[in-house]
Amino acid sequence: MSEAVLTGVHYLSGDDAAAEGLIAGGIRFFAGYPITPSSELQERISRRLPKIGGIFIQMEDELSSLAAVIGASWAGAKAATATSGPGFSLMQEHIGLAVMMEVPLVLVDVQRAGPSTGMPTYIGEGDVMQAKWGSHGSYEIIALSPSSVQECFDFCVRAVNLAEKYRVPVIVLMSETIAHIFEKVVIPPPDKISIVSRKTPIEKPIRFPYKADEDLIPPMPIIGEGYLFHSTGLTHDERGYPKIDPEVQDRLIRRLCDKIRKHADEIVDVELFGMDDARIAIVAYGITARCAKSAVRMARKRGIKAGLIRLKTVWPFPEKIIRKYAGKVKYFIVPEINYGQIVREVERVVGGKAVVEFIGKMGGVVFSPEELLDAIVKASCKI
Repeated sequence: MSEAVLTGVHYLSGDDAAAEGLIAGGIRFFAGYPITPSSELQERISRRLPKIGGIFIQMEDELSSLAAVIGASWAGAKAATATSGPGFSLMQEHIGLAVMMEVPLVLVDVQRAGPSTGMPTYIGEGDVMQAKWGSHGSYEIIALSPSSVQECFDFCVRAVNLAEKYRVPVIVLMSETIAHIFEKVVIPPPDKISIVSRKTPIEKPIRFPYKADEDLIPPMPIIGEGYLFHSTGLTHDERGYPKIDPEVQDRLIRRLCDKIRKHADEIVDVELFGMDDARIAIVAYGITARCAKSAVRMARKRGIKAGLIRLKTVWPFPEKIIRKYAGKVKYFIVPEINYGQIVREVERVVGGKAVVEFIGKMGGVVFSPEELLDAIVKASCKI
């Protein structure tokens, strides 16, 4: 385990694969606080990083963990943390700070059953809306949802790249079950892994550290490399200095949001399965999408035209894709291990053009394919 990036075929848990994906993506600083069910990720990366010249720090709590990650990112390191449940709640203030200061970082949230302490060792998918709206104010982030151990590796690599490209926090929404199951993981050689690094300014000292390029993303000066600049969580102008002014606030927030919204087509990623002629579509993400795909296969064997829209990217929400099928599909089924979160987005985008049915579990166990097949069969009798 001494080499920077493992290669070849491995048998890993989701937590271990995520740790390797962060390393393969270039993460060299990790600060965290142990919490079930993300602790195994932190344990692995705590052993791996020091061997490849990286730094792992166990902080005193989740607030300080993300604060340390923000500082390390400003110092030029690709930086990440991981948490779950209550720890994710504690990190929300610093997620907002990272958004406002445009600090690239990755946060792996291994979801468990909540609210509060809930059931720490059982699955949940209840952090989806918190990932998007957990901090205050208007802002955009990116959130990915892996459905396999292989994707825990792949999506963590992509998360690092997206964070660096768009100067934004990227959240990987894993779940307890995905974190703890073991599957085959194929890790390509380093030269086959696409790596993105943040753009940095040429001018030193830099007078306008928040002057964005045409892509709405400003180059990021690195502390300690000769740049003189100011950054703050307060509303600020292009010089980085506080300016409490409605026009400045309007201009800044629009840019922070639009740098993600206007690049949504480049960021959004979905898997379409059986959707060419589907009259019934399941919209799912994470572990639930695996069960949904099995249910769709079983429905097809019965002659029911069912399909799956799997959200690899939860945020930005794939509005264009859902809207495209809203005029073709008669019935959308949205299963979630919560009491209704992403279904609200599906309802909003479908806009009454089709029936949207929610199927929820409160946490603790995954759906069985038979449960979802039953929902498909019942829907087929209604259209």
